[in-house]
Amino acid sequence: MARTSVGNLGSLVNLDKAIELGEYDVNYLSRFDEWKELPRNSQWQLIRRAIRNRKTLLRVNYAEIFNQLNFSEKPELAKALKNVEKQLKKLNEDEEKLQIEYSI
Repeated sequence: MARTSVGNLGSLVNLDKAIELGEYDVNYLSRFDEWKELPRNSQWQLIRRAIRNRKTLLRVNYAEIFNQLNFSEKPELAKALKNVEKQLKKLNEDEEKLQIEYSI
């Protein structure tokens, strides 16, 4: 795919990199010229890949937080875990909505 940059990140982010980093927001992805040229089914496949990537990143983040030394003595880490759990829940909800949207 061509290397189209978006926003303030300049040439650091292209469509492939955004997907790799777990960016699945259609409004963000639609800023890339390549996105606009893809058939709807291909867009859905990229969204699915981005969601899988985001889930992996969030799960790794959760594990890293949970495995901090003296976790039980650091209440701020429990808050961080709750935040990751919220993000995972929202991600699952978004995935379901997008699946319905791209199946119609």
